[in-house]
Amino acid sequence: MKKVQFTETVLRDANQSLIATRLPYEKFEPILETMDKAGYYSIECWGGATFDVCLRYLNEDPWERLRKIRAKMPNSKLQMLFRGQNVLGYKHYPDDVVRKFVEYSIKNGIDIIRIFDALNDVRNLEVAIDETNKQGGHASGTICYTTSPVHTLEKYVEMVKELKKMDVKSICIKDMAGIMTPQEAYDLCSAIKDAVPDLPLVVHTHSTTGFAFMTYMKAVEAGADVIDTAISPFSGGTSQPATETLAFALKQMGYETGLDEGKLTEIADYFKPIRDNYVADGTLMPKSLITDTQCITYQMPGGMISNLLSQLKMMNALDKFDEALAETPKVRADMGYPPLVTPTSQMVGVQAVTNVLQGERYKKVSSEIRAYCRGEYGRTPAPIDPDIKKKILGDTPEVEGRYADSLEPQFEKTKKELGDKAKCDEDVLSYIAFPEVAEKFYSARREKEENHAKYTIVKE
Repeated sequence: MKKVQFTETVLRDANQSLIATRLPYEKFEPILETMDKAGYYSIECWGGATFDVCLRYLNEDPWERLRKIRAKMPNSKLQMLFRGQNVLGYKHYPDDVVRKFVEYSIKNGIDIIRIFDALNDVRNLEVAIDETNKQGGHASGTICYTTSPVHTLEKYVEMVKELKKMDVKSICIKDMAGIMTPQEAYDLCSAIKDAVPDLPLVVHTHSTTGFAFMTYMKAVEAGADVIDTAISPFSGGTSQPATETLAFALKQMGYETGLDEGKLTEIADYFKPIRDNYVADGTLMPKSLITDTQCITYQMPGGMISNLLSQLKMMNALDKFDEALAETPKVRADMGYPPLVTPTSQMVGVQAVTNVLQGERYKKVSSEIRAYCRGEYGRTPAPIDPDIKKKILGDTPEVEGRYADSLEPQFEKTKKELGDKAKCDEDVLSYIAFPEVAEKFYSARREKEENHAKYTIVKE
């Protein structure tokens, strides 16, 4: 009997997609031990936006959060999303920082690191994959799925073969906008299974466009080994399709899932009131739960559309939404058809809004777009429009080779500069990723500790 396994996303991507990652540890701690016994292939619980949001909004140390999850889930494989040379931030970091992040992620409890690059430039994956292997972790080499004149089946298969040479332990197709159709999933999964039959194949998609359930069924039919799903209260819309629904359907079709249906019911019952509270306070907006077929045309992740609306609303320019929406794929084409995933989705979206509001294309550009055109983010899938590149860069020289090769080691230098502000190496890494946010977090932590010490002395 063929086995199809499940990665549960409620602790990371599901809540990131629906409630902007605003799920504090205390809200899900009581259900972790039940989740640990549910029979999941893995639990995605870290990386992506969780690191930033913990420090910035939840007043949590992301490393401590991971250690707590690990302690409550000794039997589960914990998984994180890692942006290759971007680590968990939005720019490229030197190799020593990438290696340290991987090392400490695994030391603090991560088993599987899903490693992707926003441009599918494998040079930006190599260091993270190598260090994951050295640390005894599972490196899952990831394709960011998108469609364009240059994104072909042959190109994806070529990338998969390169990932195999780097000694990844599995391949993941990451369809961040939910645009992969059932037929495309079948064709791509079949081609990958033919090319690297010995590597497990994981498929990740979102329910945004309405394809997801059908896409997973065809992916499984073509040989996919693992699918990403979300427990039902946090499923649908911009999240993943429901774990229980797919488990039931696949079991009826003769597949083995290894999931405990009773435990899934307990987990769903636990998260229902949490979901309802987020709906009641406005954190979970109805717009995040609807099917949005515009994504098929514009290839935008749901969060990117929300960001466009948010930017235009702040500028009192909501009437420009349709224009900005239509401008986005044009900017993407100008930029060499990057997959729209962090950080390229933000860069392309912001530039599209800027072009519309300025009334002239590329009259004003962000520092990120300038860096992108220089080659700091890697090799673009297709060449950037030469006239636009000239307009943006002028005489600024382009990067030769892999940008990270030009960056000086940063970890030891930063550690020395921080001194006793950083209690451990993990603090240094948090600071490197988000300096201002980490600094505020450390100040608040220090103040809390001092107040606690005063209270203890008075009490005694």
